[in-house]
Amino acid sequence: MLCFLRGMAFVPFLLVTWSSAAFIISYVVAVLSGHVNPFLPYISDTGTTPPESGIFGFMINFSAFLGAATMYTRYKIVEKQNQTCYFSTPVFNLVSLVLGLVGCFGMGIVANFQELAVPVVHDGGALLAFVCGVVYTLLQSIISYKSCPQWNSLSTCHIRMAISAVSCAAVVPMIVCASLISITKLEWNPREKDYVYHVVSAICEWTVAFGFIFYFLTFIQDFQSVTLRISTEINGDL
Repeated sequence: MLCFLRGMAFVPFLLVTWSSAAFIISYVVAVLSGHVNPFLPYISDTGTTPPESGIFGFMINFSAFLGAATMYTRYKIVEKQNQTCYFSTPVFNLVSLVLGLVGCFGMGIVANFQELAVPVVHDGGALLAFVCGVVYTLLQSIISYKSCPQWNSLSTCHIRMAISAVSCAAVVPMIVCASLISITKLEWNPREKDYVYHVVSAICEWTVAFGFIFYFLTFIQDFQSVTLRISTEINGDL
């Protein structure tokens, strides 16, 4: 296990495990508390009512931080690889980083503004997180292909692009169906007119969310060869 997590590999590994735990724990607590229907609630539904709202907010905030740390480290890895053997314009890597950080900022908004309390702000944060996150994975997949075979195996590139494609395909109906729902609520009845839109958008939301998790799982091997050094310098007389 320690060999598996050598270098900076613990960063994406912690992101994946922590984010998965955030979704699962919030869901279990919300269902056991009777606050949501066990069948396909929105991810945000599982973090709207206390006590799960506190768990959801804390864990998603830390996930956003880990996501930003992972994306910045990935940016530095690609930058160093590109300096060693040029394969892509640096702007491409920078744009990917900026979009990824904007997506992490959106996660922070989702974590701190509950769905029923301030729905416009919450939905705006979710839109940022999902759209920017999907574009980030797509750009990183293209970068992976450009750096293949020197820095990535072809199979890794295919896996990343497949996850990106599924996420792209899911995020569009997620947004469209969610926009067609006339009311924001936690309890749904199958006989209601917007129920089908809710089910489709919820399925797509969970698909995209776990698509992100599986995508960052593919970063672990890249991060194994990276080390973090912290240097301290004291200037002037004490």
